[in-house]
Amino acid sequence: MEYATIQITVPKDMKTYFTDNYSGESNEDLERNALLLYPYVYKKVISHGRAAEILGIKKLDLIDLYDDMGFPYFDMDITDVMQDIQTFHSLKKIKT
Repeated sequence: MEYATIQITVPKDMKTYFTDNYSGESNEDLERNALLLYPYVYKKVISHGRAAEILGIKKLDLIDLYDDMGFPYFDMDITDVMQDIQTFHSLKKIKT
């Protein structure tokens, strides 16, 4: 995988959390980079699949990683789920 170097501005106390020698082997580096991509995934600027490609991992591995960090793949609350179930039952009645 090819890597590019970018410069970002962060608070001085955060500097220790960023390394200049990314090897792709550290799980902490992977988690950090996944967290940097998460806002773009959440806002649907990029998909989970594209974020996984960028990180060099499988989509399901990224979904599991985000889940372990507390970011669920499905962000529906119980009201949304119940509404989907009602819609399903309504459509099922129309077909029969």
